[in-house]
Amino acid sequence: MRDAEPTRAASSLPDLVRERAAWRAAGCRVVLTNGCFDILHPGHVALLEAARREGDRLIVAINSDSSVARLKGAGRPLLPAAERAEALRALESDDAVMIYDEPTPIEVVRALRPDVLVKGADWAQDAIVGRAEVEQDGGRVVRVALVPGRSTSALLARIRRP
Repeated sequence: MRDAEPTRAASSLPDLVRERAAWRAAGCRVVLTNGCFDILHPGHVALLEAARREGDRLIVAINSDSSVARLKGAGRPLLPAAERAEALRALESDDAVMIYDEPTPIEVVRALRPDVLVKGADWAQDAIVGRAEVEQDGGRVVRVALVPGRSTSALLARIRRP
């Protein structure tokens, strides 16, 4: 279902709501995933590729710089949100990337009403923000197995080793 060309640069929630409506009208299944994506690594790529296989369009919502700092602590993020978004936009797996500043992506989920919500398997099913809303709309939540040893925290630990 790749005939309706996606907008690669859509980054505001209002733009994505409009894009989502067009995709829905075209019969596309929309997938949403979210995270910090602080340093893009093979674990992220595997997650994004798995998420892409779940539908026709993939939206990636990333935490803003202040949101990452609140979640991960001092010294994070390592890359500013605009650079993280640029790296994600360069991948073939996603159709749109947006940055959100709220503590959780619940407003993004409510606004976009994805058909599928994808998170890493490190998240318990009942802890996935937006799960109830997606399932209430008839959608589903998919947990993707993590690639062992492929995380930003593991990468940082390897870099910091003497």
